Amino acid sequence: MKAADLDLRELLHFEPKGGVLTFAGQRALLFDAVALGLLRRELVKSLGLSGARGMLTRFGYAHGWRTAETLKNAFPWDDESEWRRAGGRLHALQGMVTFELPSRATNTGPEAFAEAIWHDSYEAEQHLLHLGRAEEPVCWTLTGFASGYLSYCNGREIYCIEERCRGKGDAVCTLVGRTREDWGDAITPHLPFYKKECLEEALAQVATELKRVEERLRARKKVLGHDAPESTGSGVVVQSEAMLRVLDLARRIAKVDSTVLITGESGVGKERLARFIHDESVRTGGPFVAINCGAMPEGLLESELFGHAKGAFTGATQDRPGLFEAANGGTLLLDEIGEVSPPMQVKLLRALQEREVRRVGENKSRKVDVRLLAATNRDLLSEVHGARFRQDLYYRLRVVELRVPPLRERRDDILALARTFLASASERMGRKVTSFTPGAANQLLRYDWPGNVRELENAMERAVALAKTSQIDIDDLPEEVGIAIPSAYAPGDVRPLADVERDYILAVVRANQGNKAAAAEQLEIGVATLYRKLKQYESVGGVS
Repeated sequence: MKAADLDLRELLHFEPKGGVLTFAGQRALLFDAVALGLLRRELVKSLGLSGARGMLTRFGYAHGWRTAETLKNAFPWDDESEWRRAGGRLHALQGMVTFELPSRATNTGPEAFAEAIWHDSYEAEQHLLHLGRAEEPVCWTLTGFASGYLSYCNGREIYCIEERCRGKGDAVCTLVGRTREDWGDAITPHLPFYKKECLEEALAQVATELKRVEERLRARKKVLGHDAPESTGSGVVVQSEAMLRVLDLARRIAKVDSTVLITGESGVGKERLARFIHDESVRTGGPFVAINCGAMPEGLLESELFGHAKGAFTGATQDRPGLFEAANGGTLLLDEIGEVSPPMQVKLLRALQEREVRRVGENKSRKVDVRLLAATNRDLLSEVHGARFRQDLYYRLRVVELRVPPLRERRDDILALARTFLASASERMGRKVTSFTPGAANQLLRYDWPGNVRELENAMERAVALAKTSQIDIDDLPEEVGIAIPSAYAPGDVRPLADVERDYILAVVRANQGNKAAAAEQLEIGVATLYRKLKQYESVGGVS
């Protein structure tokens, strides 16, 4: 017998007149979902979020362990792998959640022991109904069940963590299970909720303190507002109001299947935003496929997108599906869409409208289920007016437009991004470079970053490679960054005149490699005046 063969009509037995119900041979009870939601609310009110989570996780764990134990000998399984998979099937039959296995990894850590995408979780639904949107995943019973079931089946502890959850605003819930060794330090905060010891004493001791701590944290968060940068699994780090607005719109549009046009200068992070949209959508379990349309000749681009049949052209030795088919069930990003030739634009428009593709050399069409995202650094409306881009395709792509502002327009993001790239480069290179000197941080903020986020990432990699200490100094930065002279005025960044003068004079001195005579000549002031100002800046800590 296979897990897929389990049928609710065969598993559930009851007397029509009422009485005992059995499910898979064991007595079962019917509970109204709203009643369970009210119970959750009372647990949270009495024990706090952490106490309620501990209680429900352990309940789910015991339920999962018991279910696996019962099912092991309840059915003539084809093999043990079918018995291990039956837990998810039972959850669906019981109406708790529906699940799918992702066609790609949804996390960037070590390979998962188990992984699933959950739809229609009753726990997320009830948490939203009775407690509102949460800040952390809330499918505690379901996660505990998965952990208990997998642990019994495999004869060792498997810890499951919900990485996304509808209860906190994500499009779907995603579960990842690993052994304790594979989780490493990441499992430490979750272990208290999985302990097998009875929770009564621990909960009685900590419930009051947990509620007090949670109140303090909520109050502190209200004070902090958006001071801390938001980071996503797709590598999008934002702190500026401009990017927070873009991210909020992207998160909202991710939940529907509309086509999105992402615009912005080269290097601003358009592909990362596209991946964020994919990860926040119901297609997160499907593939995310990206292609740079400007990097391929027209003939090759058609074959890459639509595929080709064997013998369609020289070198086509076998049938080959294109990227539209490869992205089936997921998302396809057409980067640099403004570089596509007019004949190719016609074929793209047809594929979008008909939701089908025809391989090169074939005369039959194939249906595809793909969400399309497009990105460009061009002004496509100007291209339309210049008859270089089809108007119908433009409006088909631009159902929603997301403009990613350049880095110079969101300076609040510079240091947050720089620190993220610094940590990543340090880990990759095996170096213990952890921070910036005040002077280096100041120069990062002064520079206009014409290459945007991509240029900043490359600058951080160079700086980590050259750093002599654990801090990045001005000399470690690329020359153009280290000698950057601040703009006289930036919208929304009005500063005292004395500060602007100081920063400008110091930047000119650095640009002249410390030659004060040359700097004074460029500034059209006397050398003595320059020395006096530098002495003044040094006395107040303004010289780095």
